[in-house]
Parts: sequence; C-alpha cells; structure tokens
Amino acid sequence: MTTVEVSAPPRRRRPLIALTWASLALAGITAIGLATDPRVLTGAPIWLKPFKFAVSFALYAWTLDWLLSVLPRPGRLAGRAATTVVGASVIELAIIVVQAARGTTSHYNQTTPLDAALWSAMGMSVMVLSVAHLLIAVTALRRRIPDRAAAYAIRLGLLICLLGMLAAVPMTMRRTGVAGIVGAHSVGVPDGGPGMPLTGWSTTGGDLRIGHFVGLHALQVLPVLAYALARWAGHRVDRATQARLVLVAGLAYGVLVPLLTWQALRAQPLLRPDAATLLAFAALAAATAAGIATVLSRRPQALR
Repeated sequence: MTTVEVSAPPRRRRPLIALTWASLALAGITAIGLATDPRVLTGAPIWLKPFKFAVSFALYAWTLDWLLSVLPRPGRLAGRAATTVVGASVIELAIIVVQAARGTTSHYNQTTPLDAALWSAMGMSVMVLSVAHLLIAVTALRRRIPDRAAAYAIRLGLLICLLGMLAAVPMTMRRTGVAGIVGAHSVGVPDGGPGMPLTGWSTTGGDLRIGHFVGLHALQVLPVLAYALARWAGHRVDRATQARLVLVAGLAYGVLVPLLTWQALRAQPLLRPDAATLLAFAALAAATAAGIATVLSRRPQALR
C-alpha cells in the first residue's frame, strides 16, 4: 500500500466542481418548474425527479471532490475515473430533464423508439459511472491514510455507496404488465401510488428506492460521523476508539442497505414491517449496540 500525507494542500478536481455548480443551478431551475408547472407524472410533480437528481448529483460530485482532495497523489486512474463520473452524470441528468420537458418518464420507458434509446443510453451511463466509482474506491483502498477514522469513513463510504448503486438493479427487472415499461421501483403495487412526503416512497407496498437512497448517502454519512466524533467527542474518545466506532457504524450501515432492499422485495412499506423484518432490524440494532459498547469499554481508563 502507498502511504499518503493528508496534510498536503487540497487539490480540487475542476470537472467535479463544475458538475457540482451545474447541478445546483439545475436544482434551482427545476425548483422553479415545481412552483410553476402543474403537471403530474406517475403521481408526483413532473419536475420533482429532475430536482431530486440534481440535488443528489451536486452532493455526490462535491463529496467525491473532497474525498480526492484528501488523498494526495491519487493517480491518473482516479483522476480519469472522476472525469468519467462527470460525463456519465451529465448524460443521465440531461436525459431526465429532456424526458420531463417532453412530459414523459425517463426510467424504464421504452414506449417509443426515442424513449427506448434514451433509456438505453441512461442505463449505459449508470454502468459507466458505477465502474468509475469502483476505480475511485480501489484507489482509496490502496492508500494508507494516517487518520484511521477518516480511512474507515472514506473506504466504507465509497463501498457502501457502490452497494447502493447495485441496489437499483432489481428495479430494472420488475415486470409491470404495462406495454413499453420495463421496470419499476414499487413492489406489490403500481408506481405512482400513495407515498411518503418529499421522498415519495410507497406507503402501500415495497419501494426499492429506499435501500438505493440509503446506500448512496453512506458517502456523506460516514465522513460526517468521523468528523463529528473528532470535533465533539475528542476529549472523551481517543483517536483509536473513534476509528473503531466508525468501523462499527460503517459495517452496520452496510448491512442496513440489503436489509432495506430485502424488505422492499417482500412488498412491505418502510413503516409497516412484518415480524421477520422487525426481528432482522432488532438483531442489527442489538449487534451494533453491542459493538459500540465493546469499543467504548476498551478505551483508555483516563477517558472514561
């Protein structure tokens, strides 16, 4: 493994910064659409999906840029992978916006040759983005980051984010019985039914978007946890203990993603789990609590 100095001046990736600002600008434009365009598509305002994707890509691009900035000399491979992420993201965002402007869906839509071509291009862009993301994760795994808490947060965040991307695969395999529609995010009910506020996650059936969403945002959650431990708990928790706590939290988070996907595949709304799902959640919570307790019990006596 290669040792890196995280104290080196940060080097920003211009393509990622450009994508961040462009996505934020798109979020502003689509927010105006939300306020002025009364059209509804699959049960939601027609500009809601472009708005949510724009915000998500802004957050993703900014986080990747920060991550690479704390890995001095990440290498050409990671730099090219980051540029590839930007290109794939632009294609996906463009297709989502174009389809919303046309008044039709972007995902799973093969009702016309144009819709099929755009859906195929989007699918290809997502695969390319996933591979590029994996290459960045490999780069992070190959670097020896002196701060172990940050190392766990970055590596697990990247890997669980990739797991979140893979959690979307079952959506493309759903069969709806609707001509020209080749996938769905809802299980047991049609897409576009009653949903939770803001997220739109189904309240009557399973929703595969939940595991997908939770997995993607491990990229932000775990580094924020590492920062919070260092910033507000540093006087009571030494650095080695902080690293172990991040590791426990990251492993639990990684289990949560397939657990949420399993729940959705069994046609259960997030807030209406059956006994088996509740038992699985309880087991995960108990194991996490036991891990945290074990880690804290081993911290230096002076800090207890």
